[in-house]
Order: sequence, then structure tokens, then C-alpha cells
Amino acid sequence: MSHADDHAGTRRDFLYYATAGMGAVATGFAVWPLVNQMNPSADVEALSSIDVDVSILEPGSQMTALWLGKPVFIRRRTPEEIELARGVEISDLPDPLANNANIDGDAPATDENRATGESGEWLVQMGVCTHLGCVPLGDGAGDFGGWFCPCHGSHYDSAGRIRRGPAPRNLPVPPVEFLDDTTIRLG
Repeated sequence: MSHADDHAGTRRDFLYYATAGMGAVATGFAVWPLVNQMNPSADVEALSSIDVDVSILEPGSQMTALWLGKPVFIRRRTPEEIELARGVEISDLPDPLANNANIDGDAPATDENRATGESGEWLVQMGVCTHLGCVPLGDGAGDFGGWFCPCHGSHYDSAGRIRRGPAPRNLPVPPVEFLDDTTIRLG
């Protein structure tokens, strides 16, 4: 073996590694726009936290806010609605978990774990059915005085818990906090 053969092998190895490296860099540049397009757009990121004025809500009424492109039901419940929701046994619920982003994920679906505020009169939840993503009808609709999804027949009670139908989970409670007596922050 001559001295020239050692350099030829080394040169060939260098060319292989350089070509592979340039190919990896080129692939990265080609794939990055495809991956980056899956990130939220600027308008969605701007809405990641919104403040909602709830001063217009009287007991027994509700409003819908748009947060991250999804409806959020904000309901000011009457004492009768609260009493009805608190009278339900957890063992009667298809989904026993609260599904509340503000508390522990394993918390039971009691009315106290689903309501916002100390009095329990405020209920804030995502307005998207957990079955196929439809928007349920509110204002006491359905067989349990809460929300009803007419698409496939899911019935939710006055605490947003699934009671009957194909929906597998309770309506989720988003991250929410009261800033003052009339303003809540979503996100």
C-alpha cells in the first residue's frame, strides 16, 4: 500500500461526510417551513389571554366569549341551579373527574370543583361538546337543566357535567381567574 492510497481514502471519507452534512442542512432548511406552519398564528397568540367584562350578567343568564378561536360559556347561575348541581352524586356521573384546568387533574367532578368563585354562582367552561366538537345549546337546555348538543344527543347538567349521551367527558373548565368583581381573565 502506498502513501497515496492513504490520502485517497481519507479524501473520499471527507467527501462522503461533507456531502451527508450538507444534505442534512438542506433537508433542515426544506422541512422547517413545514414544521413552523403548525405553530399558532400571531392573532391566536394575541388572544391567549383575554379579559371579559361580566357586569351585564344577571343571575340565570349567560354569555359566550371567544378564546383561542373557541367559544367559552360564562354563566351566572341562580341559587336553584347551584342547589340542583350540588345535589348530584359523583357515582351518577359518566365522567367522575372535574376536568378543570385550575385545580388538580384527579379532582372529583363536584360542583364546587367546577364552579368559579367562592359562592359557586359563576360557571366558566369551554363551549365545545366533548364528543365531536359541536357547540351545545345552553340556557337550561337538555334533560338536566344545563346544555344540550343536538348533533348526537349529549346532555350536560347545570355544572357542565355529562349526564347522558355519547360525549365521554365533562365540558372542560379553562384557566380562569377573577381580576375584580366584574372582570374575569381567560388564559
